[in-house]
Amino acid sequence: MTTAFTPFDIAAFVWFLAMWFGQAWLTEHSPWAKHSLTHFINIGRHGWVRQTATRELRMVDTAIVAGLQNGTAFFASTSLLAIGGGFTLLNSVDHAVGVVSALSDLTATDRTAFEYKVVGLLGIYAYAFFKFGWAYRMFNFGSILLGALPPPAEAETKEMDKAVARASSIIVVAGTNFNRGLRAFFMSIGYLGCFLGPIPLIASSTFIAVVLARRQFTSNAVKAMRRYE
Repeated sequence: MTTAFTPFDIAAFVWFLAMWFGQAWLTEHSPWAKHSLTHFINIGRHGWVRQTATRELRMVDTAIVAGLQNGTAFFASTSLLAIGGGFTLLNSVDHAVGVVSALSDLTATDRTAFEYKVVGLLGIYAYAFFKFGWAYRMFNFGSILLGALPPPAEAETKEMDKAVARASSIIVVAGTNFNRGLRAFFMSIGYLGCFLGPIPLIASSTFIAVVLARRQFTSNAVKAMRRYE
């Protein structure tokens, strides 16, 4: 095990994880989650499926699902490209270490430490790929459940209520996993600070977490949703 990782390096990495999963908790499970942009969009997802149930022709809804699937597939493919780029970086460690050393005197130029950091970056993109892949599958299931909705004539029946609840719940799960994959992408930008040292990692991960929290709770988008709820 390399000795390039000091207790401060480890503490900075723990801080990075705390920023990542703390932001996820704040948005998804905290007492303030009901005030997040994600919460309002989930309400919109339920409303969308309810409106779909009242329509005879549902081509618009299938087109919406197709668009969501295409966006998810794009990010899943991007995750694989990023993983490939990480493996390419592992094959050019000596050159990369030289570049990083020229950028900052705060970081050790230890080859093994650099490789571990790249592996960490690969882990983030692998996590993102699995989240995007699961989101794609859930959108696929959601499209099937939308197609299984009873005809509008049964709009006020228990069967319709159950069908709407099933479809909307799966679509919410898809959106949640998509958001988690996208959050991993954003946090990977903050993770890049580790290549410059523990202080840049703490600063960059904190900055990204604050930006994500702001977008969820105080951005113009969430203000608009609150204004017209």
